[in-house]
Amino acid sequence: MSKSTMDEFNLRIYSILDALPTGETISYGELAKQSGFKGYARQVGQLLKQLPKDSALPWFRVINSKNEISFPIDSDAYLRQKEHLEKEGWRVVGKKVKPS
Repeated sequence: MSKSTMDEFNLRIYSILDALPTGETISYGELAKQSGFKGYARQVGQLLKQLPKDSALPWFRVINSKNEISFPIDSDAYLRQKEHLEKEGWRVVGKKVKPS
């Protein structure tokens, strides 16, 4: 990806994620698809990994295509994502994200 294409990708991902309503989740693949970069789910994950811990973007609403948290159970990132999702009304059983 050229620098301008990467900048466009980043902007689209951030914009879609910022507009995602409270209480909704989206998969990495769907986020890539909605941004016009179908097939770039891994790049979405890499981009979100680079967000600062205090980012206002709702990164925690992004889960994998199996409706699961992708981080290892009991990792700091897993625990933070689980906490955020539960605050928004989701139930997290193991890695699985389920409606309450």
